[in-house]
Amino acid sequence: MSANGTDAATAEFVAHRNLLFTVAYEMLGSAADAEDVLQETWLRWVAVDHAEVREPRAYLVRIATRLALNRLRSAQHRRESYVGPWLPEPLLTTPDVAEDVELAESVSMALMVVLETLGPTERAVFVLHDVFGFEFSEIAATLDKTPAAVRQIAHRARAHVEARRPRITVTADEARAALDGFRRAVETGDPQAMLAVLAPDVVLISDGGGLKQAALRPILGADRVARFVTGGLRKTTVPVAIEPTVVNGNPALALFVDGEFDGVLAAQVQDGLITGIYIVRNPQKLTRVGEETSLSLR
Repeated sequence: MSANGTDAATAEFVAHRNLLFTVAYEMLGSAADAEDVLQETWLRWVAVDHAEVREPRAYLVRIATRLALNRLRSAQHRRESYVGPWLPEPLLTTPDVAEDVELAESVSMALMVVLETLGPTERAVFVLHDVFGFEFSEIAATLDKTPAAVRQIAHRARAHVEARRPRITVTADEARAALDGFRRAVETGDPQAMLAVLAPDVVLISDGGGLKQAALRPILGADRVARFVTGGLRKTTVPVAIEPTVVNGNPALALFVDGEFDGVLAAQVQDGLITGIYIVRNPQKLTRVGEETSLSLR
């Protein structure tokens, strides 16, 4: 490829980099894996005869999706031996992500957790069609399937997701208010105050990856969640602090133990109550909360 050709290819890749990262991240739930996919996408992109490429955006997404799908299939085997529940890697996102309601919803920890319950192909189809708006024909070419088959997969995946996520999207202010109530309850050690902000059927999932203490199974029900949180605090002999933050475009809490950053708590909120709590303490998954990550749906 000539120098001019390389410059043009680089410009196209850079123009779509945030989109490609977002596609890979939503497919994989891992920023580290998404970055690897971007590197591989670049290497394949510069080897392409660009004179034959009519739509660079679609072509780049096709490369990234195939690479992410291959990586996701192999990652599933690794996750079978993971210690405790596996949660997506949280991201400290740029302010514009929170301002884009559609984008913030698509990368919320609550939805990312639901996407983990889909099979690799179903996840790819849902992400490409329902999140990024690609046509069935484009997805079919990416996955080497017929448009009719992709349509059926999309219907199945959408039904699966809709059955597991809130039907009404809450505002950032509503989510922040619920988290503030939770934070105050933790700071005061008041279990009744905590119960006041937890839905009766709340689920708490914590991910320590075997490297930090965490519950090895999801904890179900407001009473059990409140006892788990307050009981853990009583056993701690060092100071614990909680500060508001924004993770994946949504309000969240940053956890500090003895003055050191220790984890992230994200939540799902409905009708003013917390229905899902997702705590990530695995230090290998906290590398992207120290600097902002840009995301894009376009």
